[in-house]
Amino acid sequence: MTRNPIFCALDVPGVDAALALGRRIAPHVGGLKLGLEFFCAVGPEGIRRVAEEAGLPVFLDLKFHDIPNTVAGAVRSVMTLKPAILTVHAGGGRAMLEAAGNAAREEAAKLGCAPPKVVAVTVLTSMDASDLNAVGVSASPADQVVRLAELVRDSGLDGTVCSPKEVALVKEVWPEAFTVVPGIRPAGSNVGDQKRVMGPREALEAGASVLVIGRPITEAADPAGAAEAIARSING
Repeated sequence: MTRNPIFCALDVPGVDAALALGRRIAPHVGGLKLGLEFFCAVGPEGIRRVAEEAGLPVFLDLKFHDIPNTVAGAVRSVMTLKPAILTVHAGGGRAMLEAAGNAAREEAAKLGCAPPKVVAVTVLTSMDASDLNAVGVSASPADQVVRLAELVRDSGLDGTVCSPKEVALVKEVWPEAFTVVPGIRPAGSNVGDQKRVMGPREALEAGASVLVIGRPITEAADPAGAAEAIARSING
């Protein structure tokens, strides 16, 4: 895994746009996050092309959530893309989480490549207490994140995805967790649809392993300059 903790979320409509942007910001980020929108638009071959031509590790953020057998099959299918990080939903339960981790490790061994960090999404950063309550969860976001992090830990995965507001709590119950943290907003950035946010340096100090940053970079007038400024802010 790269030493630069910034993974830029490339929520762009096509491969050429992703590659153009990825090449511009490559000197200032540690990897690229390619999510569901991009995957549905360009398919596995588009992901493969970006991974090979951008020259950066890829975080494949598909958030698998289904019965254990289906998730294991999906994980095996995307392992040919050799992602550095892969996501599933913690809400799928222990059997699903174990199946995902086992499939990733077994398929990586067959392919002769390093297994990805398989991390489980706890509570989406777009949700707050009222959103959880609406889907029948009475716990606070913080309590729910910790509960799910303990489940992920006990299921043998590598870590979690959580907002920066909860990453320190995750580290308390799971010091070795690989923590992927979206909801990162540098000073002056538009919060957008994120509800639990924090600055990049503060998130790292709280225990983040990877910072997922999208719009503050990709929607900037100068994406490379924005990425460089964020990198400087966490190193200075």
